[in-house]
Amino acid sequence: MKLTSGKIDTAIKTVIYGPEGIGKSTLAAQFPRPVFIDTEGSTVHMDVRRTPRPQSWTELLEQVHWLADRPAELGTLVLDTADWAEALCAETVCARAQKSGIEEFGYGKGYTYLAEEFGRLLTALDLAKDHGVNIVITAHAKMRKFEQPDEMGAYDRWEMKLSKTCAPLIKEWADMVLFACYKTYVINVDGQGAQKGKNKAMGGERILRTTHNPCWDAKNRFALPEEMPLGYAGIAHLLRDRTAKGETEAVAESATTAAPADAEASAPAAPPPSPGVPEKVARLMRESGVTPEEVVYVVSQKGYFPADMAFRDYPQDFIDGWMLPCWAQIVAKIEENRTKVPF
Repeated sequence: MKLTSGKIDTAIKTVIYGPEGIGKSTLAAQFPRPVFIDTEGSTVHMDVRRTPRPQSWTELLEQVHWLADRPAELGTLVLDTADWAEALCAETVCARAQKSGIEEFGYGKGYTYLAEEFGRLLTALDLAKDHGVNIVITAHAKMRKFEQPDEMGAYDRWEMKLSKTCAPLIKEWADMVLFACYKTYVINVDGQGAQKGKNKAMGGERILRTTHNPCWDAKNRFALPEEMPLGYAGIAHLLRDRTAKGETEAVAESATTAAPADAEASAPAAPPPSPGVPEKVARLMRESGVTPEEVVYVVSQKGYFPADMAFRDYPQDFIDGWMLPCWAQIVAKIEENRTKVPF
């Protein structure tokens, strides 16, 4: 046995839950090279890669194992959603025991069997994670009345729309549990006070909660702010595509591509792009005589991603949807920066 210390660079397991329509799937689609296992058909209007919709629990497990065996095909495996996956699991558990429903087992045994079977899914997802694939599980949210055993009274709290045995398994398994919700506040509109008068809800900004609160479940192991705008930028620095292949080789190969000697002599000299820069961007950098550091600085100036975020961690849809179409403006901004900021 060998003892180790320090942080281990590994893929990340994320749970995103919230009310329907808030943008859970849209956020998951911004993770590195996602492939969706869409159990409810909610991604039909999204331009994402996906497997055929699983019609049974066995088919769902087979799809997870198939993707786990092919890590080069994806950077993130997205299970959308956990509550619909749990329904497939419950069907299988009941069919094996010839029961019409999970409650028919009696004494809570059905939920115990359900958790045991659902654990097989988390184990399969861990296989993909061990190969460097990030994992995202989305889930719907529900509000439940909660009463603490040592306190009088009860209060409402948000939690995942899962059974009382499967929800704790997922929360323990994940590195991050992010609660997507609307930030609202209540104001009194008739001058009678909030307790007796007429009140109105205001706000509605979509946010992510990252830490536990009596009113919702959430956690993270990365010292994230307790509250962030709902979007990928706040967590992008934690995630990268660990299974991408050929990027470094593509950059090196493109750097050795023959070019006219006089053209090379007349072009501004620029250092070769660092590993992780896609080939298309690397070629544009050479042609424009700019460096990855200068591009990263412009991206941070625009507010898209922080300045300390590595180029290789930029989502592919950001590169294709903004960086490449706006390349001329990026170069113009770099030239402007060169008169102000030394690189």
